[in-house]
Amino acid sequence: MPTEVTIFLVLVGIALVYEILGWIFIGQSFLLNPQRLTIMILQVSVIGIIAVGVTQVIITGGIDLSSGSVVGMTAMIAASFAQSASWSRALYPTLTDMPFIVPVAVGLLIGLAAGFVNGWLIAKTKIPPFIATLGMMVTARGISKWYTKGQPVSGLTEQFTFVGTGIWPVVVFLTVAVIFHIALRYTRYGKFTYAIGANPQAARVSGINVEAHLIKVYAVAGLLAGLAGVVTAARAQTAQAGMGVMYELDAIAAAVIGGTSLVGGLGRITGTVIGTLILGTMTSGFTFLRIDAFYQEIVKGVIIVAAVVIDVYRQKKKRKA
Repeated sequence: MPTEVTIFLVLVGIALVYEILGWIFIGQSFLLNPQRLTIMILQVSVIGIIAVGVTQVIITGGIDLSSGSVVGMTAMIAASFAQSASWSRALYPTLTDMPFIVPVAVGLLIGLAAGFVNGWLIAKTKIPPFIATLGMMVTARGISKWYTKGQPVSGLTEQFTFVGTGIWPVVVFLTVAVIFHIALRYTRYGKFTYAIGANPQAARVSGINVEAHLIKVYAVAGLLAGLAGVVTAARAQTAQAGMGVMYELDAIAAAVIGGTSLVGGLGRITGTVIGTLILGTMTSGFTFLRIDAFYQEIVKGVIIVAAVVIDVYRQKKKRKA
């Protein structure tokens, strides 16, 4: 059975368990509440956008710990270019009431630059991805705090906040997922990504410029983190330096739960989408059952470890076969 089908069955199973427990302990339905399901999907859409980029990084055999901090940094900087002239404490008084495309473009460029730096450090200096992205994680978080001396950025224009209203975050997430599903499955970009993750030396011998492609993959991950930062600021209608904390771990969890192998060379965007929904269902289900948030983190950690153990077992079985 394809990995995605198995993961989807897990999603259905978790939802049914919450449905049964809901009737037993709460006396309500978990699945037959459209408002709850809508809120759940909206909450995971930002994590899903990040997870699409993180999935590609993991397929190459790398890791990206900086995406959550890049979300906070891009949210702060993009929001500063989206302030209204009616807001008396605008960060740039002469750059208020800008067309919404300006702050969006600024956020994307900042994210792209952060991802490019990650990729360049990994490809050119040969330092481990864990160290390079850890450095970017700390640096980006520091920049987001320094940018306004820890003060939030508010007074955003309606044009900009429209991006985060209604169902638009979900539309952005699904559009990104479709684009990169096609890119990974049907284009040379995807073939190179899988080849590098499966065997970097073989990929290099076959003529692939491994270093250049790694920079592209990490730049794409940074671009998507920047997009997530823009959506986060637009949805909250403000930007704060603490935005995006722990988002990188949720994104990695979504990718791993979705079947992406941490050893590289294996993973699909469809699986990541389902993994993102599993995380959202778990969080929404715990809230629905009125279980403390502390337990949510514990269970999430257990599931991440279990997913990695299953992946290791699957890889051993594949090698034996």
